[in-house]
Amino acid sequence: MSIESHQVLMDLLHSSSTFLSDASPTTTIDIDTATATDAASSVAATATEAIEQGFTSTYSKASYYTTLGVYALSFPGIWSQVKRSTKAKLKRKTFVSEGEAKENGKDLRQQAGEIMAYMKANNYEVVEAGEVITFRGLVKKSISQACFLVFCTVLAMASLALVLQIQLQDFTIPILNIQPNYFYLVALGPYAGIYYWRSGDRVDDVKVKLASSDDDAENEITVEGNDEEIERMWRTLEWSEKGMVKIDGLLEGGSA
Repeated sequence: MSIESHQVLMDLLHSSSTFLSDASPTTTIDIDTATATDAASSVAATATEAIEQGFTSTYSKASYYTTLGVYALSFPGIWSQVKRSTKAKLKRKTFVSEGEAKENGKDLRQQAGEIMAYMKANNYEVVEAGEVITFRGLVKKSISQACFLVFCTVLAMASLALVLQIQLQDFTIPILNIQPNYFYLVALGPYAGIYYWRSGDRVDDVKVKLASSDDDAENEITVEGNDEEIERMWRTLEWSEKGMVKIDGLLEGGSA
């Protein structure tokens, strides 16, 4: 760089610093304040216009009320769930097992002894013996079941509170002139567990009828009682439901 070019550059830098030092900061602040004031006035005017004209909904009211109607129809199911928890769900199913004509089969006497051993192991006693054997047992109340009912009820009440909060957001109590907090409905959740617990232990009856095929190749067991107990029984005693073909799962078969 030549001496003349260097001198010209120094003069330009000196002129720029002089211009910046002479500029008034008050002028810059005044310009920024005025700009912000104009922007705020514009936003306020837009908001006021929107309020005066009213907001338009961006959702389908038909879909909203359809969903609301479906929810209203399904909501009573929580009360039904709480009530049914204190009673047995009765079912009647027929199962088959290998009879005495098969190599590893059992005759009816052996089959009846196996069933009695299973029922006694699960705290059931024989109250009637004949063509139909009746077992009676005491099903104790369960803490896990009570907690499950409380959990389901809390979720249901929270959902109901959300629906009411949206649908009745402008509602006020006439005398008190206050808006209710619908989420206090969640406090009803523990009462589902209390209702179940106060019902006490449940007495269940299980009826079993045995029969064999004409060629004694198959035993037929008809069971009537609580659905959960029937499910445990046939799986434990390795029966097959009549008319159904049992297919082993991927994890049930032995290794090749």
